[in-house]
Amino acid sequence: MENCQKILQQGLQELNIKSDEAQLDKLIKFIKLIEKWNKAYNLTAVRIREDMARLHILDSLTVLPYLHGNLVADIGTGAGLPGIPLAIFSPDIEFVLLDSNSKKTRFVQQAILELKLTNVSIQHCRVESFHPRLLFSTVTMRAFSSLQDIVDLTKHLIAPSGILLAMKGQQPDTVEMSALTTPYSVIQLTVPEVKAKRCLIKIEGVADHG
Repeated sequence: MENCQKILQQGLQELNIKSDEAQLDKLIKFIKLIEKWNKAYNLTAVRIREDMARLHILDSLTVLPYLHGNLVADIGTGAGLPGIPLAIFSPDIEFVLLDSNSKKTRFVQQAILELKLTNVSIQHCRVESFHPRLLFSTVTMRAFSSLQDIVDLTKHLIAPSGILLAMKGQQPDTVEMSALTTPYSVIQLTVPEVKAKRCLIKIEGVADHG
């Protein structure tokens, strides 16, 4: 795990994220948990722990500066990404992680317990069936489908002043972007030690509660 620790320490410095020993310990423990559960649960295709540090932890933390407000939902969280790394570095923000895969939500619940994360809860359901008591100031989601589809899926969760942060690889083409009916901005992200392109689409004015 020494290599992982070096990758994380250097990566956090490059991302200008201050960390203490307890936060680093939690990140390392989280990687160990993914590695352990991956053998039976197939949580992620990434199998090498150093790659987990780069492609899971540091990739998730690139979103940290763009979180808005104090109530965040991570939709389709899978193995708890980006939600758990973000929660470790945002103790004053409440995170709700949601996934429809029961194996993955069981893993996330175990990770929450073992990492002693008091600001994280998990929901096992589909996004369209999720009707929270409080609306979210930020919703994060890995953008596997079109951006407009993601807006349609999540708009019932977002507070009037809230934002949607859609995590993408390469910037979407102009056809996909022009289909969006709400204001947006494209934020280019650089993940330390990762050459693949990343971007974040910040979408505002999504809320639809009429």
